[in-house]
Amino acid sequence: MKLQQLSLFLENRPGQIKLPCQALGKAGIDILTLSLADTQQFGILRLIVQDPEKAKKVLESAGCVVKVNEVLAVEVQDRPGGLGEVLEAFDQSSLSIEYMYALAAGQRGKTAILVFRLEDPDAAAKKLQGRGVRILSREEVLARVAA
Repeated sequence: MKLQQLSLFLENRPGQIKLPCQALGKAGIDILTLSLADTQQFGILRLIVQDPEKAKKVLESAGCVVKVNEVLAVEVQDRPGGLGEVLEAFDQSSLSIEYMYALAAGQRGKTAILVFRLEDPDAAAKKLQGRGVRILSREEVLARVAA
């Protein structure tokens, strides 16, 4: 049920995002989605890729500092109020979201996929599923990206 996310710490200066993206491209590793957050001095690039183990090795060989985290891919109805319904399930389950971002692999006009980072992904998945939230497996996410 969980996805592996790679987090890279980058200096906040021009050109820093190019190195990891080019290294992954040269290794033939597809980036499924990414998120970039920054402060004045550094940025955190978060990536979901097809092959996280290979990507971690490639990125570390290129000089990047990489941390692997587990995240959940949650299916959300692609309509007004769809996200609010899912977030209500988070509130009812007393789950605190560390961060979230979209994965561009939903079913246009039907569902969207959001990636959530939570303190305990396994416990969160059980609570959310108990409230009717659909958690996607890695295989389901990859199949939707390929579609």
